[in-house]
Amino acid sequence: MSSGTNRPLTGKVALVTGSARRIGRESALLLAREGAHVVVHAKSSKDEIEAVAAEIRAEGGSASALLADISVEAEAQHLVESIVNEIGSLDILVNNAAVRGEKPFTELDLATFRAVYSVTVEGAFLVTRAAAPSMIRGGFGRIITIGGVSAHSGVFHRVHVATAKAALVGFTKALAVELGEHGITANIVVPGRIGGARSKTSGAGGAFPGGGHLVVGHEGTPRNVAEFVRTLALPTGDFITGQTIHVNGGMYLP
Repeated sequence: MSSGTNRPLTGKVALVTGSARRIGRESALLLAREGAHVVVHAKSSKDEIEAVAAEIRAEGGSASALLADISVEAEAQHLVESIVNEIGSLDILVNNAAVRGEKPFTELDLATFRAVYSVTVEGAFLVTRAAAPSMIRGGFGRIITIGGVSAHSGVFHRVHVATAKAALVGFTKALAVELGEHGITANIVVPGRIGGARSKTSGAGGAFPGGGHLVVGHEGTPRNVAEFVRTLALPTGDFITGQTIHVNGGMYLP
């Protein structure tokens, strides 16, 4: 944990959705190390988010853990209201929660398509809309959304995922334009192939055209992505907004 004089997010409150594991977990840890009070979130993994919050506190940081289904409007609103009412503000939002999975397009049913879209896109919309007033009042805000390389390169058996992640790009650009005058930035960080254990609903990581060749010769880690989340969250990130930042080891070259 950094010393008090080197913790530029001291006094800020961050919410990282879907932060029980992988990129969300690493982002929560890094933001806490910069001084932010971090709200660790999941839909139902109470023990896991409590463990992440405990890890932050063990390092000398400040954290709490809250459950909510962010695809449900009332729950998303209550989640943010609870943070603002109990802690005082919400300054940094990392929209990381998502649903993935793999299914050939000709077998893709509407219910599965909607399940992915509702969490990935509508969840991000609902939480961001609820958080924006606090950021506007404070004259400071960081909205960092985790995208997906499938939206840019194409991918087999993930039309529903690629569609949802592509929608987040437009969402982010529009937020940057509309909220910029209030000291709020909005950016999207797009991971490439990230190694490590995945959840049962994530699939195998996607089959990409050309095999998803990595120029650097190895998969990335959740920490690689979280480092960019941290950079964008800092006060020094105030001149970066509306951007799509690829962290993919050369897997996709825009």
